Amino acid sequence: MGKKMRIDKLLSHTGYGTRSEIKKLVKQGKVTVAGKVVKDSGQLVDPELDEVAFDGERVMYREVIYLMMNKPPGVISATEDRRERTVIDLLEPEDQLMDPFPVGRLDKDTVGLLLLTNDGQLAHELLSPRKHVPKTYEAVVQGDVGEEDQTQFKAGVTLDDGYVTMPSDLKILKKDGDEGGVTSVISLTIMEGKFHQVKRMFEAVGKKVVYLKRVSMGPLELDADLEEGTYRELTDEEIALLRAHRAAD
Repeated sequence: MGKKMRIDKLLSHTGYGTRSEIKKLVKQGKVTVAGKVVKDSGQLVDPELDEVAFDGERVMYREVIYLMMNKPPGVISATEDRRERTVIDLLEPEDQLMDPFPVGRLDKDTVGLLLLTNDGQLAHELLSPRKHVPKTYEAVVQGDVGEEDQTQFKAGVTLDDGYVTMPSDLKILKKDGDEGGVTSVISLTIMEGKFHQVKRMFEAVGKKVVYLKRVSMGPLELDADLEEGTYRELTDEEIALLRAHRAAD
């Protein structure tokens, strides 16, 4: 005997839409259980035993999970590592059972938005170099970041291996300074995700990143209420935004 779950949860977890969209579709008679039309989206079914169909097509149950984490420093963006703590180690056991993996990597000392999912197709599209998904970071930089840097970043920066980055949008949020030098707080939106890219871009203009936090990736923004090291499931709206972003490309 498997576990019982609501029809709307089953269908949203298998990618048929948000709970509110599914409620409407159920009312329209699109969903059947064992060949009989269901009108209550809250009806409990056993996804492994009950034959649930949508528009006449059998719903194959494979639960997907979408998690937003505010990654803390000191853990690595991998599913397993013999020596280091990974982001998977921060998950509850029942979430680990779903085999989510981080979509893209944040460096060990970088904090902020990390999406974890077991939806391989979505992950592939968010990471595809052809898609140029925008990623925004906030950083503290040793040095006086100015208009010259903004112009250079907009034109593309040549990294240490000769790679020229795509145009990026550099905003200067504030500066603090004394005799010891100036520290700049900046926001940077890049369209690619090369290894250590933000740090290497600033190195290319003679400056050093001392703190780095990712605040958005595509249409997904880091929840300001999420403390470092904590995570939550994405809302229906956030999942819908990711799917719309994927459909638009």
